[in-house]
Amino acid sequence: SGSAPPTVSVANPQAAAVPVRKLNTIGGEFPAWSADGRTVMWALGNAMWTYNLDRAKVVDDSLKVAAKLEAAVRADSTKRDSLTRADSLAKADTTKKPTPGYKAEERRIAVTATRDQPRGTMVLRGARTITMKGDEIIENADIVIRDRHIVAIGARGSVAIPDGATIMDVSGKVIMPGMVDTHYHPQWLTPQIHNTQTWQYLATLAYGTTTTRDPQTATTDFLSYSDQVESGRMIGPRIYTTGPGVFSSEPVRDLDHARDIMKRYATYYDTKTLKMYMSGNRQQRQWLIMAAKELGIMPTTEGGLDQKIDITHGIDGYPGIEHTLPITPKFNDVFEWYKATQTVNSPTRVVAYGGPFGEGWFYQSEDLLSDMKLRRFTHPVDFDGKVRRRGQGNAPGPAGFAVKEEYPMWQHAEDLAKTVKAGGRIGVGSHGQLQGLGMHWELWLVQGGGMSEHDALKAATIVGAEAIGLGASVGSLEPGKFADLLVLDKDPLQNIRNTNSIRMVMVNGRLYDGDTLDELYPRKQPLSKQPWAYTLPAPASGIGTK
Repeated sequence: SGSAPPTVSVANPQAAAVPVRKLNTIGGEFPAWSADGRTVMWALGNAMWTYNLDRAKVVDDSLKVAAKLEAAVRADSTKRDSLTRADSLAKADTTKKPTPGYKAEERRIAVTATRDQPRGTMVLRGARTITMKGDEIIENADIVIRDRHIVAIGARGSVAIPDGATIMDVSGKVIMPGMVDTHYHPQWLTPQIHNTQTWQYLATLAYGTTTTRDPQTATTDFLSYSDQVESGRMIGPRIYTTGPGVFSSEPVRDLDHARDIMKRYATYYDTKTLKMYMSGNRQQRQWLIMAAKELGIMPTTEGGLDQKIDITHGIDGYPGIEHTLPITPKFNDVFEWYKATQTVNSPTRVVAYGGPFGEGWFYQSEDLLSDMKLRRFTHPVDFDGKVRRRGQGNAPGPAGFAVKEEYPMWQHAEDLAKTVKAGGRIGVGSHGQLQGLGMHWELWLVQGGGMSEHDALKAATIVGAEAIGLGASVGSLEPGKFADLLVLDKDPLQNIRNTNSIRMVMVNGRLYDGDTLDELYPRKQPLSKQPWAYTLPAPASGIGTK
């Protein structure tokens, strides 16, 4: 999550070894030359620019002539007083004026698509429902869903049931909101190729995560996948992303420069969020958050194993901190800081600091080879490298073995429980280490230090939704919110591991089978066969067992 995007910056074009022009202050991607080599084109998000070298030379030459004329006038003593007066008026004018010179021609590109809008009214009846509206639990609930929103929820018989509604009896089940993964990476999506369906998002949805926020993509390839899901052209959770992070390799000169950087996200990427990754000193980081507030951007941060920097992030107003505050045990000063700032920390225990990654514990203690759902939704290359053969050569999975007490996550989890008890806020982020199931691993680790099951479930739903600015739309089961929910066979309030007993998952009002992602409502249609899927060989006798 910490790799910087491949950018090139020349601070002083005049000092470059070859002729260099500064094309703009925002940045760009995918540069290309015209056939005659006189025009360069590039794109950024929803815009494209063209820069014509011949026109630029004409403008530059005219500016040089104007500068010589002004110098000659200034040398004329008979006109010096009037120029001095003009200079004083210019200095008194605080209106920011554009820098003179040739500017690239900008074209904004709008692509329209019809938003996926399921039609119909259904009632999920009879389940024990954990709404995440405070500590509310509704026994034998009726949840009324029209199109893609919840329109009513309450004890059976207490809400009006529209005529013609489809009623599904889910007695004996438990319903909770879909999970919100605040620190999700889809990992190794094919670079610069937009797949029509990606296995990572299928796995994520099948395991009950209905909203994801990728806090740092390194590239912009991911920005289109959100549109694919929103338009119904791809199955997956709600996809939100910051785009490439803001790193120290992009030194912030002042507040105006910070505004230019933020404009990249607010105007061209349209992400509404970004990740500030140790972007210079504290003054520079403050400029960035000041600009973010002006432009309506909700940033998160990472302190790179420096707890002092993490603390200043919260004090300066950053709403999120990714990964664990590394020092443990923590004491009351830190817990009071959490409470006072309300900064949401997504600790990503599966990639713990200070010892082996938490995911390693599950790889060595769970029978993953016999997990048919995991095998169904995980690409064979990923499954083989992580489950069938670990720590071998260039295999992508976690390496090595560690006894339980070598893992630092247990003590960090105690800090998380104390944080929530003190009034602080914790989110749940899987880091995309193992698509889908990894979100449950992270949730179980977050809860494992003594946090109550209900508080842990809030961290994975409503707190996470609020952490990424979506608390008014997702994260709890309330009228007016999107119909994103899970139907579970077992109660996670009794045992947190019951989160992985998903019978059905609903996102945006569409209900899917939790084991197959066949759509059950409002359409009845099976998940299309994926080109990467194949049947893995059965485990050998005695292998893959606990």
